[in-house]
Amino acid sequence: MIPRKVYLRNNLTSRKMPHRIQHPGQLFVALLTFAIWIVTFWGAQASAQENHAVAGLQIATPTDQAQEPGASGPPITITLQDALQRAEKYSPQFQAAVTAVKLAREDRVQARAAMLPSVSYTTQYLNTQGNGISPVGRFVTNDGVHVYRAWGVVHESMPASFFFSAGPRSAAYAQALAQANEEIARRGLAVTVTNAYYALALAQRQYATAQQSLENARRFLKISRELEQGGEVAHADVIRFELQFNQQQQALENAEVAMSTARLDLAVLLFPDLNQNFTIVDDLDVPPVLPTFSEVQMMARNNNPQIRAALTAYRQSRLNVSVARAAFYPSLTLDLDYGIEANAFALYSINNTREGVRQPNLGYFATYAIDLPIWDWGARLSKLHQAEDQRNLARVNLSFAQRQLLSQLYSSYNEAQAAWKQLDTLHNSVSLAARNLQLVTMQYKAGETAALQVLDAENSLSQARDAYAAGQVRYRSALATLQTLTGSF
Repeated sequence: MIPRKVYLRNNLTSRKMPHRIQHPGQLFVALLTFAIWIVTFWGAQASAQENHAVAGLQIATPTDQAQEPGASGPPITITLQDALQRAEKYSPQFQAAVTAVKLAREDRVQARAAMLPSVSYTTQYLNTQGNGISPVGRFVTNDGVHVYRAWGVVHESMPASFFFSAGPRSAAYAQALAQANEEIARRGLAVTVTNAYYALALAQRQYATAQQSLENARRFLKISRELEQGGEVAHADVIRFELQFNQQQQALENAEVAMSTARLDLAVLLFPDLNQNFTIVDDLDVPPVLPTFSEVQMMARNNNPQIRAALTAYRQSRLNVSVARAAFYPSLTLDLDYGIEANAFALYSINNTREGVRQPNLGYFATYAIDLPIWDWGARLSKLHQAEDQRNLARVNLSFAQRQLLSQLYSSYNEAQAAWKQLDTLHNSVSLAARNLQLVTMQYKAGETAALQVLDAENSLSQARDAYAAGQVRYRSALATLQTLTGSF
């Protein structure tokens, strides 16, 4: 004898049903075929786009410069600020940090979405072989030969960490950490670009100094020959000035090679190709003023990415400890399903036990589940110990980062201050060396001094000019290093 409940369910028929589909099996096959076609079409489109993108990639060569302004025609003029902006655009390391921030931002969006209930739709058709005796299937779970499911599902999972927003908070910490790393990468790149920029400026000044030294050597060689013809100096002076002239020619060639190398080093950072058709603005003679140490210390306290990264990592480690503790508490899961699960893919069915009565197929059911962890052989406790160890390590890293910042701040500021103070001395040395060369030249023409003194004065002037330019570059480099700790000022 068939129980009444099972009998009622198995006697649902599809005859004379309003709002029903005549051939639900064919409809399901059609929908499945359409879905497969859509997935295949999308896959083909994605593959075609990928192949097109790969086919469009080309290896840049020194001659492939048509897309960059200044590659052909007059050279473009680049300031230090322009160089920094260009380097950020073409630096793979910095762009990796920028991409990490974008990914972290999307992770935060996903973490927020994970806190909200998910809504999905599922359709199933269960075609079961009948038993030939009653209108039920041969499988216990199916109460008819044809079973149709069309559900809208609302799902919400609430572990213990759900109630203090562990996911969004962790994603926010990860985003803050990525932003701090981006700022660290930006400041590190600024140091690299600044050094390369002023290395080219220094090379250009050294090349100009070498040109002037060569011109001075040529002039003194001419003077010595004229004095020799007049019998005022010996031929040994002419030989000394010829040697000096040859040395200055070699120095000029070496300075030209160094300038070309410095230009290539900077071009690699600023252009997508090896474009060397550019000039830089030499602003070494107008150095920015060094702030006081109290101002620098305040800027480092408020705007240091290393400290911000270490503090964010420590806060994230504390949150991980809370998440590990939450694993010991129960978790709640809620599922709400609304739709059809019947022997006919229709809104209503006819109940044969009551002639002419339509039975609705639409309905809902909800599932509430509470999971209580009891025993896992110490796995959760081990994860808690790991999280606590990582928190302790993050605390140590934060303390060390604070001490290291103070040490680096003193060191970088002392270097910048020393370079700043030496600028006046170096500039004064250039003036004195130039004046000394003028006096020695007059004395040599009057026959009151030896050629060695002239050579020594000439070398002193060249060295003083190179030292002054190197001192200016040293100050700019020291400022760039100091600004990695404080930010721009």
